[in-house]
Amino acid sequence: MAGGVATLARGRVPLALKLAYTAFMAVLIPVYWAYYGPTNFLYFCDLALILTLVGIWREDALLVSMCAVGVLAPQVIWVVDFLAGAIGMPLTGMTAYMFKTENSLFLRGLSLFHGWLPFLLVYLVWRLGYDRRAWAAWSALAVVVLLVCFFLMPAPMSDPGLMPVNINYVWGMSDHQAQSWMPAWAWFLTLLAGIPLVLCGATHAVLRRLFRAARS
Repeated sequence: MAGGVATLARGRVPLALKLAYTAFMAVLIPVYWAYYGPTNFLYFCDLALILTLVGIWREDALLVSMCAVGVLAPQVIWVVDFLAGAIGMPLTGMTAYMFKTENSLFLRGLSLFHGWLPFLLVYLVWRLGYDRRAWAAWSALAVVVLLVCFFLMPAPMSDPGLMPVNINYVWGMSDHQAQSWMPAWAWFLTLLAGIPLVLCGATHAVLRRLFRAARS
């Protein structure tokens, strides 16, 4: 295929990978539910975890491609911020919770999925192909989720504990106070347009260039 680096014929996702991922999710879902509550699964990364679970068992290129186009870029940012925080130079604050010693090491360890999920998604897209409908599908999902998070979920607060607040950063990058660079509505509209068009749009262009199209 011209312009593509993934020319491997479509193959099944290895059973061992399916079982290992399912075992991880069998731990993560109840633990996150117990500690954070169900609203935690509104985070894009957690939605991607669940969609990937379904996608690998069904070997569904659309579901896997949606997750890839939706979270690859944010997960890379998470990894960079985590590494910067580990050496005492946090960049965005989005991984500050990973360094809170009052949170259990086990709970924080589960969140290290942010570090390997991007590589898993790239591998799955390589095996299943990239479904060109993923950008539109994830963008529609993202807009709905952002609206729910902004209008129905808790805003930042001084001491949220483990309760999910400011989900998907609809009020700014801090869970403790809203951003003050611009009016709240302007920040939200920037996310509403920027995530689908810029962040996911750029990822879509790269994935479309690098990977063969998924078969219907």
